[in-house]
Amino acid sequence: MQPDEIVMREALRLAEKARAAEEVPVGALVVRDGKIIARGYNQVELLKDATAHAEMLALTAAEAAVGDWRLTDCDLYVTKEPCPMCAGAIVHTRIRRVIFGCPDIRAGAAGTVMNLVDNAALNHRCQITSGVLQNECAAILQDFFRKKRGKDESPGV
Repeated sequence: MQPDEIVMREALRLAEKARAAEEVPVGALVVRDGKIIARGYNQVELLKDATAHAEMLALTAAEAAVGDWRLTDCDLYVTKEPCPMCAGAIVHTRIRRVIFGCPDIRAGAAGTVMNLVDNAALNHRCQITSGVLQNECAAILQDFFRKKRGKDESPGV
């Protein structure tokens, strides 16, 4: 197993925590010098905060762990491609590398719909590695939304 896959498996465990809390199942980790320094999973509903995405929570925790808002020697692992809000935070914190599992075909901001993470027009560019454990990362999201749609649909619809 590749090192990126090992860390992504831990991000998937965090996505499972989000799913158990009935949150969109996304998990994120920040790694520095080969060690996990921060973790996050979606908590939008729990915290009643639209910005409580896994990436945002992991970045905030990493800043606290490092003692600086600059995360230049850190890598972010996330199960789903970051949205524009998270991509902006990734660029501003100067993350070195973003590794994600599955693309977000509606709002992906690391190459699928747009690329804010590795954009020459911005003051910082991150390396991007996509598709790490893509099938597993996509499956947890698909299962979550399939079940959610099943619950939300009234009989006979």
